[in-house]
Amino acid sequence: VAMSRVAMSRVVRAALVLWFLVPLVPILLWAFANRWPFPDLLPQQWGLDGVRSGLAAGAPHAFVVSATLGLAVAAIATPAGALAARALTSGRLPIPRVVEAVLFAPLILPAFAVALGLDVLVLRTRVPSPLAVVAVLSVAAIPYTTYLMRVAFGAYDKGFEEEARTLGASRATVLIRVQIPLLAPALSGAAFLAFLVGWTDYVVTLLIGGGRMVSVPILVASFAAGTGNSSVVAALSLAAVIPPLILLTLVARAGPRTGTST
Repeated sequence: VAMSRVAMSRVVRAALVLWFLVPLVPILLWAFANRWPFPDLLPQQWGLDGVRSGLAAGAPHAFVVSATLGLAVAAIATPAGALAARALTSGRLPIPRVVEAVLFAPLILPAFAVALGLDVLVLRTRVPSPLAVVAVLSVAAIPYTTYLMRVAFGAYDKGFEEEARTLGASRATVLIRVQIPLLAPALSGAAFLAFLVGWTDYVVTLLIGGGRMVSVPILVASFAAGTGNSSVVAALSLAAVIPPLILLTLVARAGPRTGTST
């Protein structure tokens, strides 16, 4: 029975890998195709024209902008979601349903409408557009981090904290040496989701950024709006997938730290 479960688990994992990788095959082919006329199954001419065009159009700068947005959003939304989840699971909030509704409201509001409304407010208050973009995207990411951390806190045993405090550990020591290590997998998963919100955003960055913040999605969309840009769009799209894949691999390897002590 154990062997059959292991075999089934491997089959499911292989199927999931294929499910993810198969759609990337045409993108991979287009990224290195200088000429691929219809109805040929494979490109007639291979090359790096798409890569060169992407680099010439400012791809490195766009990747820096997207990475900065993703990291900034993760740095804000992850601790905010953890604190919100801790409060929701503590049972001490007087009106938890109302607080929960406020926290998860960004999932209901259309991003396009919110961005259009806040764009006017940002212009009138003269808030720097990069700061406004990070703030709005952080609010949009908090529901995801809150939900994930709420699940983690629901299974969290506070007895470890109580034991550490009994042994004389301070609040800071309990946080650093006990709570964070035990919640490391959930925190890394929440940070990954928050990073994706900033990395993949198009609407908020375009509207509130006022076109001055050229991220990877904006650069890809600008080429996709034209004709004859399939190779550069594919090259940029393929490169945009690599950082999240690396982060996903790191998150998958994250696990509870052993040897926690005070």
